[in-house]
Amino acid sequence: MKNKGWISSISAIGLASVLMVGCSDDENLSNDENEEPNEDVNENVDGEDHQDGESFSLNIFHTNDIHGRTDMFPQMITTLDEAKEEFGDGILLDAGDVFSGTLYFNEFRGQDAIEFMNMMEYDAFVPGNHEFDLGDPEDGHPELVEFIQAAKFPILAANMDFSADEGFDGMTGEGIHHEAEGGMIYDGIVLEHDGEQIGIFGLNTEDTVDISSPTDVAFNDYVEAAQEMVDQFEAEGINKIIALTHLGYDSDPSVGNDLLLAEQVEGIDVIIGGHSHTAVEAPTLVTENENGEEMEPTVVGQAGEYGQFIGVMNVTFDENGVVIDSAGELLATEDRDPDPDALEMLEPYTKEIEELQSEEAGSYVVSELPNPRHGDGDEESVRANETALGNLISDAQLEAALTADENTIMAMQNGGGIREPLDEGEVTVGELIEVQPFGNRLTLLELSGAELIEAFETSVYDVPEENGAFLHVSDGTRITFDSNEEPGERVVSIEIEVDGEYETINEDDMYTVATNHFTATGGDGFEVFANAYDDGRGTIVGFTDWEMLRDYMADLGDVEYEVEGRIIDHASDNDE
Repeated sequence: MKNKGWISSISAIGLASVLMVGCSDDENLSNDENEEPNEDVNENVDGEDHQDGESFSLNIFHTNDIHGRTDMFPQMITTLDEAKEEFGDGILLDAGDVFSGTLYFNEFRGQDAIEFMNMMEYDAFVPGNHEFDLGDPEDGHPELVEFIQAAKFPILAANMDFSADEGFDGMTGEGIHHEAEGGMIYDGIVLEHDGEQIGIFGLNTEDTVDISSPTDVAFNDYVEAAQEMVDQFEAEGINKIIALTHLGYDSDPSVGNDLLLAEQVEGIDVIIGGHSHTAVEAPTLVTENENGEEMEPTVVGQAGEYGQFIGVMNVTFDENGVVIDSAGELLATEDRDPDPDALEMLEPYTKEIEELQSEEAGSYVVSELPNPRHGDGDEESVRANETALGNLISDAQLEAALTADENTIMAMQNGGGIREPLDEGEVTVGELIEVQPFGNRLTLLELSGAELIEAFETSVYDVPEENGAFLHVSDGTRITFDSNEEPGERVVSIEIEVDGEYETINEDDMYTVATNHFTATGGDGFEVFANAYDDGRGTIVGFTDWEMLRDYMADLGDVEYEVEGRIIDHASDNDE
């Protein structure tokens, strides 16, 4: 480990730590309650040494969770250029989730974004969970492979194993690489900056197996992977180490986060993160390990979401590679004019998107169909309560499923897959894709009644708290549960309508149900679905989520939906 001489000088840091309200995977909350950073925080973000000639100062520019906002790149480029002009040169890192979330992504599958990332000259990128959204059991990840092959910078993935997916053959290199190439996947790399060697490695959340579709890509323990990388770097005499992570700033500790990583693995000097969409205005300094003991400091930063900020961090190391000073800020891209060259490059992409955005879908929403979230101030949430929009989507899926198998009894839509509301008025294709941006295909499952009960225990496990696994159900299904009971013992009954009357399902009988492919293959923690799918009891029908919604709504013409009591919580009834 490094020399402990930092203790006497660490008081010079004067670092303010500002934590914005964060959210797990794709959960986006506003950052209005920000504290102002310490006036001294940004004085040293200038790329100059702060001590004597033995110290070394490094600028880090960083982004994360762009989520398909390709139209933000022109302003991001201007902001980055201004930052370099003001603070000096440095390294540029992205902490994942470039994929998913907009019409740009649905149309171009990330191949538009990589052009702009190459233009910005990133030094490294770690895949986030959403980079695996397009995973297919048969085809693997062709879009991600194409994205990586086009990258002019290395991809870092210390706790990701691509070996079982032959689509990535020839693209991976284990261990530390001193001369990393663009379009390749490495555990860690060494960059030389101003004559100093900087070690960088990448980590992605192990939760990816539940919240995305990684198929044959495996995810290993993030702490063990980080410790192994630190040991390798230090064995080579590299004492300035950066973890580029997609773990979340302070996300669910059961699956890990950046603050825990800083406490659990000593020797990491800087963590540049993503996943929780947290805007950390001034870098956070962690100086104690998980046991409350003093340790060498780790500086943690994250730059919000959607390309709204370019993060700027300056870190000064002593002659032993120990952090002795740090500072930083987030630069708002909306305050800058777009780069003219990037704007010109964006134009053909935007033209296609605008044509798709404005294409009429053939339906009219009579009353707004909201998509409530707790973080937006709503008492109810699409991830914890029945919603009118969830009912509509489930009904659309059931209608499509019945054309493939007339014995289908219900359709289920996970709340995490419903992303935007539908406003009152004429509906466009663009709006429908924004509601369901992941392009999931319909899948039929053969399940026993007992397996259905297990699935709905997963669905209501966290109620009244949010969970993307919360299942909305189609007409003719009634789920009754009690959130006052212990998780895993909450489902009271599952009923289906037969000849106008509701009947309780039989645990021993088999039923055909429909859901999206992500959920059917175990997404959001539905192991019972994954087991059935792996057992050969799953069939991909092939209808795409937003297309099913479009066709169903077009058949209705005027669309008017409401909450109907399809999902009943006894605890809520008792409260009333």
